[in-house]
Amino acid sequence: MIATVQAPNPVKAETSRPCYWYTFTPLDVLLFRDAKPFSPGERAWAKSMFPPNGHALAGAIRGLLQQDIYIRLTGPFLCHDGQLQFPRPMNFVGETSLVPVEWIASPLRMLWDRQMPMPLITATGSTNLDEDKSKKDELHQFLGYKSVQKLLDGKRLIGEDWLCPKEQSPKPWDEESRPHNTLEAGRRTVKTSDGYFVENAIRMHQGWSIAAAVDDQTHQALQAQGIPAALRLGGEGHRVLIERCQSLDQQWGNLQAKSKENYQQAEAVLTQDPAKAKSLAYLITPGVFERTSNGVATCQAWPWEWKLAHAPNKNQTPGPLVSVATASPVPISGRRRQDQDSVPAPQVFAAPPGSVYYLQRPESLHQDDPTQKAHKWRKLGYSELLWIPFGVHEND
Repeated sequence: MIATVQAPNPVKAETSRPCYWYTFTPLDVLLFRDAKPFSPGERAWAKSMFPPNGHALAGAIRGLLQQDIYIRLTGPFLCHDGQLQFPRPMNFVGETSLVPVEWIASPLRMLWDRQMPMPLITATGSTNLDEDKSKKDELHQFLGYKSVQKLLDGKRLIGEDWLCPKEQSPKPWDEESRPHNTLEAGRRTVKTSDGYFVENAIRMHQGWSIAAAVDDQTHQALQAQGIPAALRLGGEGHRVLIERCQSLDQQWGNLQAKSKENYQQAEAVLTQDPAKAKSLAYLITPGVFERTSNGVATCQAWPWEWKLAHAPNKNQTPGPLVSVATASPVPISGRRRQDQDSVPAPQVFAAPPGSVYYLQRPESLHQDDPTQKAHKWRKLGYSELLWIPFGVHEND
């Protein structure tokens, strides 16, 4: 029996997409806690996260404007010397790319749980995925705009794309531990319970900043407010300098145009030569993929609508998803409802930025459709994908 290939459903276009880019340069250390609950007490640590998520940035902008306005974001990303920086793709071990086991020239015979994505190996068929630890400390954890553009163009990354210059470190920030103590009333001793916890502050390196794009309405409000300006971002009122950065408009526009072109080219050859429709979806912001069943929301590392291409049950219709390169989830939460300040915001676990999805054919996300309830995540920059042609890995 030959499985039929279905073309992906078109997604309705959304108007007023963010296209005005701003940078947020720290004036001090920054504090961002993730959504994991913790109780201040003996040896309690408040887990930190960085870069910040869209909720944190939207709240900071509203605080500056003193308006509860609709904000549509793209990002946030990092920026270095006027160039957008993106999380390192997780489908590389060092400088070596990974491919699904059945996509290499001479497929290996391998058993795995067919209810899970296909295992990944090197393009040469090696299953040794250990990184060279001596070289790991020299590799960028973020790729610049020009390197990502090469990926989208189907070109192979070379040493200069991966290796940090001597004056740079792989991670462009340092973490500083900050203890918090609460003293007993009338005494100079720390409380034995609920009196001590530690969190990590983020100190970004010189020349680095946070970058994000906003929609036209927010852009007009910011210009009316007066830019550059200082705004509070993160915990304890630490500040950043917000500035307009028009050079990033063109960079993002180029990446979006090439990503859309790659998607459309793969879609066009789907009926003539399905093998040439193979595509990689590169996740560059946290991906929130949740599904609610019987009132319980469940998150996973890939979109629920992307069914596995190797259907574990012969009665199931094969989907587009072949394999996934990802890591530990990122816990995030939204704003509390104004009428329920004492109720914690719902917690979700997002796929980490840098995750890469291997698909037999390109397929859009349900949350890209403005008519879908899940589109709320896209409005704040979550689940942003760039489409890469699979041919980039054939030359490794």
